[in-house]
Amino acid sequence: MKFPILLPNVFNHPFTYESDIKLKVGDFVEVPFGKTKVTGVVWDEFEKNNSKKFKIKRVINKLDIPSLKKNTLDFLNWFSEYNIVPKGMALKLVLTGGKELKGIDQKFYDSLTFNCHDNLIKLTNDQKKSLEQINSSNKRFNVHVLQGTTGSGKTFVYFEALRNVLVKGFQGLILLPEIGLTTQFEKKFIEFFKFKPAIWHSGITKKNKKIIWEGIIRGKISVVIGARSSLFLPFKNLGLIIVDEEHDQSYKQDEGVIYNARDMAISRALFEKVPINLITSVPSLETFVNIKKKKYKFSRLEQRYQNASLPNFEIINLNHVKLQKQSWLSKEIIQKVNFHLGKKDQVLFFLNRRGFSPNALCKKCLNSFSCPKCSINLVYHKIKNNLLCHYCGFKTSLIRNCSQDGNCDFIFSGPGVERISEEVKKNFPHKKIEIFSSDTMNKKNSKEKLEKIINNEIEILIGTQLISKGFHFPHLNCIVVVDIDLSSYGHDLRGAEKNLQLYHQLSGRAGRTGQPSTVYFQTYSHNSTMINDITNKNPNIFLEKEVEIRKKNSLPPFQRFISLILSGENESKLEKEATKFKLFLENKIIGKVLGPVNAPIFRLKGKYRIRLLIRGPKNLKLQKTLSTLITKYKFLPGIKLSVDVDPISFN
Repeated sequence: MKFPILLPNVFNHPFTYESDIKLKVGDFVEVPFGKTKVTGVVWDEFEKNNSKKFKIKRVINKLDIPSLKKNTLDFLNWFSEYNIVPKGMALKLVLTGGKELKGIDQKFYDSLTFNCHDNLIKLTNDQKKSLEQINSSNKRFNVHVLQGTTGSGKTFVYFEALRNVLVKGFQGLILLPEIGLTTQFEKKFIEFFKFKPAIWHSGITKKNKKIIWEGIIRGKISVVIGARSSLFLPFKNLGLIIVDEEHDQSYKQDEGVIYNARDMAISRALFEKVPINLITSVPSLETFVNIKKKKYKFSRLEQRYQNASLPNFEIINLNHVKLQKQSWLSKEIIQKVNFHLGKKDQVLFFLNRRGFSPNALCKKCLNSFSCPKCSINLVYHKIKNNLLCHYCGFKTSLIRNCSQDGNCDFIFSGPGVERISEEVKKNFPHKKIEIFSSDTMNKKNSKEKLEKIINNEIEILIGTQLISKGFHFPHLNCIVVVDIDLSSYGHDLRGAEKNLQLYHQLSGRAGRTGQPSTVYFQTYSHNSTMINDITNKNPNIFLEKEVEIRKKNSLPPFQRFISLILSGENESKLEKEATKFKLFLENKIIGKVLGPVNAPIFRLKGKYRIRLLIRGPKNLKLQKTLSTLITKYKFLPGIKLSVDVDPISFN
């Protein structure tokens, strides 16, 4: 008997195999492919229109793994179509395990199973009301948005909603935007539920991933806490999906298979016929519009947990203050920080820029150092004593032969967190100081550092935007935004929205245990509107204005954008091909083809990049047509196409 078997590779169709074994849709099988053996899945339809005659190979054996459910297959078929991704690559996202595992100790799963402990945490009336609203709709597919001021106790509310699902024997999935959040979050989860969740992200070992994968498909694991990729795990009995910090840009996977994990989580919930809760302090504009249209249910926590007050805001106008040479901290800020340190408050200096300086310039030959593979400057990291590209990872020594004489003599333009750290150490020489960025917090000792911060053993933090994402630091009552202007410019459609979300999240780190707290903004900007938007207790006022701007200009979420990036090593060949590809697409799709233009980062990882942007109606017809056209177009050798449906960044 013939069976369609989908393999985890770049093909958009299953292959036909023969077998005498009784197989059904969703079964895992081992098949020969080329000179290797591959794990595949019995798919729901055969390859279409294949007129070629070929020898049909036989299935080697059926694997002793529970079948993939029909609604998971349906989701993968839809995912492939929506994101213009080959079906085999969608399947690859699921098949992280997919091998028979022998002799797994059952005890491993015992600690990962919900066992019905009562909760000792008392909810406030505000929280109880939100929980009732969530529970009333958590019976079938439904999107419920829980918006709450940072520190309002949103986590306890959705933990209770999850408990109600677990009691009925279902599994739960909690998506987090950053790997760095899992340690503190896991601790909070265990304190609340008295059992362990399975943790899933790129840092988990292959062996543990296989064990977790097996436990999920067999229903032995109750809850998964994970990054984007956990969305594709083959749950046996999924009952609820929770997307924490739903607005976070990190949910966008922008390499390899490109997708938005928040949007795909909503679709997975639809196919699984289960509810999904989106949690946020400031909703993404897409979510906000869906609330307004009443497509999503909505509840809001207005008060911080245990009535802790929100931080005060002070603006320090740098136009009225003379900073010392090579200094970024005003005397006024130093005085304010000393006042807070005197009260035993923890202090955070915030600057969203890693490293020591974004620009290294030789004052003799005037050479500025950029990445040889990317069209961006190399960032100087003083701790590692090298110049580093934050896009491709290229690094090189700072010691350079100067074209004028001897070695280059560098001056550094602009600060990063390392440079701010040096200045902070000069001003507060007897304080314990720590940099909090992806360079320092992805290490083995990051758990230990977090404990020290929580216990106020580290008095001053210098952090990037990583610190704004969901951490709870009970003693943090003073935040200094070193220069709010640094992230306010650029040609980013979502720039204002991102700023609003970032600074609301950041402000929410302060004053969480009821102590008086203040956020100080140093700025050269005369634009008080932006700072007023950021500091307004009701971020929805800004979102309302932004919705009107987007609607008036037919921008997302009111129209669909699809970004097409062509890349190649030969610049002139690439330019000609991009123009030719545009002419091929025009008049064949229901939408407008904009471009071609050089991508803002024109060269990346050694390849030149040119972008086309398709602007069209929000329906799948646009993707279907574009997908068909792409398969018909033959690109010149050496030219690669990347498709990004609903782009959130235009780099």
